[in-house]
Amino acid sequence: MKNEWLAQLPLSNIRQATPVSGGDVNQAFRLETKDKQYFLLVQPRHDQTFYAGEIAGLHAFEEAKVLAPHVIASGQINGDAYLLLNFLETGFGKQEDLGRLVAQLHQYKSPNGKFGFDFPYAGTSVSFENDWTDSWSSLFLKRRLDVLAGALQQQGLWQTEERAIYQDVRKIIVEELAAHKSVSVLLHGDLWGGNYMFLADGRPALIDPAAFYGDREFDIAITTVFGGFNTAFYRAYQKAAPLAKGYEKRFAFYRLYYLMVHLNKFGQSYAQSVQQTMRQIKHAD
Repeated sequence: MKNEWLAQLPLSNIRQATPVSGGDVNQAFRLETKDKQYFLLVQPRHDQTFYAGEIAGLHAFEEAKVLAPHVIASGQINGDAYLLLNFLETGFGKQEDLGRLVAQLHQYKSPNGKFGFDFPYAGTSVSFENDWTDSWSSLFLKRRLDVLAGALQQQGLWQTEERAIYQDVRKIIVEELAAHKSVSVLLHGDLWGGNYMFLADGRPALIDPAAFYGDREFDIAITTVFGGFNTAFYRAYQKAAPLAKGYEKRFAFYRLYYLMVHLNKFGQSYAQSVQQTMRQIKHAD
């Protein structure tokens, strides 16, 4: 990171900028000044609106009293979007505390009772509209799964056979969600094992949100795709906010979504997992 670029941030006396892990979307840096440390995200060659959704999500987390990074500033420098956050020191904590924190997040209901968000999800490989709707099924299927299915076909990652299986699976999802009462609550939106942390004092925190208001089963199902959450997490979550009967079957719908996202982003290495999940849904009892 060039000093000329850093000098335009609303900080004084930046002593060091150290590259750190920031996921597969952003460039990320740990900034050190005389008195404090900060976390800087940069999206090269993007308008500052790139971070609008993430900022809104972090503000919503704050309103829900869910521990997450605090927004210091955002903007655009030399054509690059940036988001400046406070720096959270990593420590160790308990999974049951994390389970209770996610349950607390999911108790924060949509301000208008609808499903969606004020901002779209802006990813680097695929984006989703979050326009408010009365139907969770409509938001999830039409603005998530269908968009992904179209992108996979356009990329040549899906052929006629996969599209046909998807249409069968889609009908099953429509029927199952019609029979399930969804309540619109605040979601993390990308709750895999890399998007939480424990602070130096042991408290859990949620990071890198792709927030929107939807069915909470979406978040919990995503935690089951790549691991990072143990029995203590699920036991504590269920005690604080029990899931409705039949959630195990519906979890497959959201795992399919997440695997399709990864197939779109990373290619054929996820093709078998997507196909297996579709077959699982199609042949479930």
